[in-house]
Amino acid sequence: MALAKAKRPLRPIDYWPGLVNLLSALLLGMIFLLSVFMLAQFYVSRAVIGKDAAVSALNRQTEDLAAALARERSDKAEALASFAAAEQDRARLQAYVDRGKEDGAAPELRIASAEERLGAEKQISARASAQAETLAEQAAELRRQLSAREEALAAAASQDRDQQAKIAELNARLDAALEQKAKALAAYRTDFFARLQSVLGSQPGLSIVGDRFILQSEILFGSGQATVNPAGRGELDKLAAALIELDHAIPPDIPWLMRIDGHTDKKSIQSKHFASNWALSSARAIAVVQYLIGKGVPPQRLAAAGFGEFQPLDPGEGDEAFKRNRRIELKITDK
Repeated sequence: MALAKAKRPLRPIDYWPGLVNLLSALLLGMIFLLSVFMLAQFYVSRAVIGKDAAVSALNRQTEDLAAALARERSDKAEALASFAAAEQDRARLQAYVDRGKEDGAAPELRIASAEERLGAEKQISARASAQAETLAEQAAELRRQLSAREEALAAAASQDRDQQAKIAELNARLDAALEQKAKALAAYRTDFFARLQSVLGSQPGLSIVGDRFILQSEILFGSGQATVNPAGRGELDKLAAALIELDHAIPPDIPWLMRIDGHTDKKSIQSKHFASNWALSSARAIAVVQYLIGKGVPPQRLAAAGFGEFQPLDPGEGDEAFKRNRRIELKITDK
């Protein structure tokens, strides 16, 4: 069998150093951009919070000034009305005094009393006029303050628009950097699967479907078992070596892991060790992970999952379909 054949020497790959250097430089640039983005977003967030507080305070002051201006206008109107009434009374009294002087019929006492009332009314009119002038000055000052608050609000709104534009630009840069990382990881994944296929060979039971590398369970395990057999250990040794090389090649700022998924056929298992196909698929995935860790693969780069019979590749009912569905899938994903 192909599994028992001796390992064939691999031809050296000359393009790795240059590619790694290029990707390292690219990803260092991405790290710099992300760092600038995080710092800028921190300061922008603080500025936005401060701006919101300032705008709220300005809105409250504007409301208070508007209320005060309304009160001052009301007081001014009352004062003007009082002034007008006083002027009318003064005019009537003056007319009365004038008539009395002309007719000579009014007693001097009544004339003196009228003149006294006229003087009092003049004092009231003067006070009302002074109060009206004061209210006019206060109203003018309130209008100036209100205008200043409106200008401040307009400046804050303009600053907010500028900050929102900066945040949008930083988000666009971050999205571009993340997209570049995803493309870099996809390139590593494609290269890894190509290398893995060349290492493991083109023997039956090995295939690539989309972004997954598939090993049939019979290559690694006996029927109903979750212990890696001797032939399977040889294949996993090759996988471990390729994973270690991949871990060295991918820059540390790209988060990734190899997910090991266990799958079974839909025939019910009858075993004292496993209560269900789900338990068997999970145990097989964990066995592969533990074996790879024992060969030096970093544990943080591995994850195990069991799916039982619930994600078949072949919905058929024959033995060939069941054989295809009993498998271990390898998939490189981001964290």
